[in-house]
Amino acid sequence: MYSPSLTSNTPHTRARGVQLLSLVIQQCYGDLSESEVEVLIAFYENRLKDHYVIIPFVLQGLKALVSGFSLLPAGSAVSMLRSLFQDTHVQVSLHCPFVALLIYTSFELFTCSFYSPELKGLGADFVFGFVQSMDGERDPRNLVLAFQIANNIIHRGYDLGKFAEELFEVTSCYFPVDFSPPPNDPHGITQETLILSLRAVLAGTPRFAEFLLPLIIEKLDSDIQSAKIDSLQTLTACLSTYEHKDLAEFLSGLWTSIRREVFQTASERVEGAGLAALTALTSCLSRAILSSDSEDSLNAFLDVVLKDCQHHLCEPDLKLVWPSAKLLQAACSASYRASHIVAAVVIPGLVEQYNSRTQCAHRRTILEVLQGFIHTVKNTSQSEDDGESTTTLITLINSWIQDHVLLTSIHFHIKYLPLCCASEPMVQGDGCTPSNESSQHAVRQRCVSALAAVSTQPSVVRESAPVLLEGLSNVTAGSGGFSVDEVVAVCFSLQRIADQALDSEETGRFFHDIIIPRLLTLALQAALQGKQKGFFAMKLQNMRLFGIDCIPNLSSVEVPQVERLMEQLEELSITSGHVPSYTSAAKCYAGLVNKRPAGQFSGLTPVCDYPVNCPLCLQLAKGLLLRYHPLSTALTDKLFALLGDPELGPMVGDGFSLLMSDSADVLNRGCHADVRIMYRQRFFTENSAKLLQGFDSAAPDTKSSYLKALCHLVSSLPKEVQLTELPALLSLLLEALSCPDQVVQLSTLSCLVPVLTEPPPALIQQLEALVSRLLALTCSPTMTVRIESLRCLHAMSRFPEHEVIPLRARVLRALAKPLDDRKRLVRSVAVQARADWFLLGSPGGR
Repeated sequence: MYSPSLTSNTPHTRARGVQLLSLVIQQCYGDLSESEVEVLIAFYENRLKDHYVIIPFVLQGLKALVSGFSLLPAGSAVSMLRSLFQDTHVQVSLHCPFVALLIYTSFELFTCSFYSPELKGLGADFVFGFVQSMDGERDPRNLVLAFQIANNIIHRGYDLGKFAEELFEVTSCYFPVDFSPPPNDPHGITQETLILSLRAVLAGTPRFAEFLLPLIIEKLDSDIQSAKIDSLQTLTACLSTYEHKDLAEFLSGLWTSIRREVFQTASERVEGAGLAALTALTSCLSRAILSSDSEDSLNAFLDVVLKDCQHHLCEPDLKLVWPSAKLLQAACSASYRASHIVAAVVIPGLVEQYNSRTQCAHRRTILEVLQGFIHTVKNTSQSEDDGESTTTLITLINSWIQDHVLLTSIHFHIKYLPLCCASEPMVQGDGCTPSNESSQHAVRQRCVSALAAVSTQPSVVRESAPVLLEGLSNVTAGSGGFSVDEVVAVCFSLQRIADQALDSEETGRFFHDIIIPRLLTLALQAALQGKQKGFFAMKLQNMRLFGIDCIPNLSSVEVPQVERLMEQLEELSITSGHVPSYTSAAKCYAGLVNKRPAGQFSGLTPVCDYPVNCPLCLQLAKGLLLRYHPLSTALTDKLFALLGDPELGPMVGDGFSLLMSDSADVLNRGCHADVRIMYRQRFFTENSAKLLQGFDSAAPDTKSSYLKALCHLVSSLPKEVQLTELPALLSLLLEALSCPDQVVQLSTLSCLVPVLTEPPPALIQQLEALVSRLLALTCSPTMTVRIESLRCLHAMSRFPEHEVIPLRARVLRALAKPLDDRKRLVRSVAVQARADWFLLGSPGGR
């Protein structure tokens, strides 16, 4: 059957014969005997010397044989592998797909037969063959495959032999990766894909250290930001597998490069990558096992880091304070040993600086730096051991602080600068004058934050928490001299103290018995007094802590005096003039209503009596809508009616976004809200007709409110539902594109983008009207509207050609203007859209 084709004088005929044979083997390899496999292997090895058009099908056959037989005949694995590397020669630039297949097949051959006795010494030969095959590769598809193979060679313990440097050279020549995928790349290979694949190879073995580390130091001198980031991230990846002995020769150069990047860069990404690399470097040195005759490499390295950075901390008015602090904190966070070494030097020095400085700005900076170090030390010690070292280190921190009277100083600043005794004048010797109010506020906030940071032990918490509570008490009593931000800082500091003391039974009991009841009392006083100053912030924070974050999120716990609580929340949400307070109260109220047992709604205020200009109406409508409660209809009907109000209509139209969107807090399943499935589809089905009728009868100056509501409703629906409902809504959506309201335009475009990928017939019929409106929006003053309209036009280029060809010339003329848009993102989308419209009608154009 195969003989005429396999022995034909025509290469393409032989190729078809070999292809057919390989396909048959793929289907019936399980029925082959060992002698038949030997014959087929010999045949395929011989065909590797044949014309290059036959080779891919030969490789398919070999792959089928290797995949189908767990134990190949003796000697065949070595024979096949050598034939692959010796007898197959292909020009990489001409036959990239073939090279990928060759590499993959040869690698699979080797891995499948690795434990065969005759292959034990063949590891280095395979590496050499692989290096030869990969050398010069440029196709990104093949590179991803080649990097994966190299990674497997390294991680499966193959013998690299004397070819370790060759394997490094053949892969590292692509580092750092510089690749931009072509537009509409069907293979989906990105620069990030190549970067991560190559990084896995370079970081895979310490044997590359002597070659890679000098290369990284060299690349960090580059002016290209992406090269710096790639180099630093690759260094971080390497250090997880390297030992300190691999770094010894290059430590000085690495530290110099990292320090330079953090000190000099204006890029947060470069700075972050540099700090991460320093943490990884310090962590690697921390893993070193010390012996009596060896140098402590961690101590030696940190001595250099401290020498280069610590003196900058004594200059809080200079720009190198923060880069130096970040570098020291990065080293500190690497391990328990590193945190102890760095903190023992830095924290006492910062305390001395704090007590010796007189200027508020200097003290503020020192407090921020100190707080960062305390936070870093605690996190490091808590993440590394079972608690004993954590306690030891925090005790040391507290002793350093107490020895230098910092805690007393912070208490002093909180009380007399003047949070607790707000009428006190500014103390002499602090370096501030009463007129420097903003600086006083800043120092007090840092003092509050620092006090929370050092409050880790029960004895300290018992001293610090009452100080903060005393400040809040004076706020509710009407004392002046404070700011809203300061009261917020106090509330957050109390919460932080509670968070970091969760594992302490003594502190937990202290909060339960004293702090929480006092906070609840203060919150109730604030709500009843209705003051208009700083304690609104306290009321908001306490309400969020005990209301939004607790009460409405309960699933089965009965809330005591819930009726009184709801009355207070209702009154606050209607009468308060403080936006965060009445918004939080409305959310809390709606959450309680959403969970209210069936049959207990008779005592609620009639829903139509709520003021329309407060968020309670919308929040309550959402709470009822989520559970399909009949009362939701009365509220939503009221909202639909208000869309025709010239003053309230726009606000109500925007409110439909809240009704249809997922809630970040309270009204979601994570907070145990009663959320029925498909409530959006049900709401749309029941109310879309009302919306259309209202739009038809509305005055021209109020139609935009209906369009806003429509866009919010449609954009929340699944794509399948959108396609079903589009014919009935298309006229309104086209009208919305002509609406001058840019929010309406953007919402409408967002609805259209997913629909245009699979346009329904109703949309095709309105093609010319749609194109006209989209082209007009490409000149919108709003960048996002221009971008979305261009994306819609780009999607329309994929419509059936006979439908869009008549519009081609017009669209191309109109898209010439966005090519010169002042915004790069607009130009980028315009280029893609115009290119695809330009190719319409050309042979093989799409």
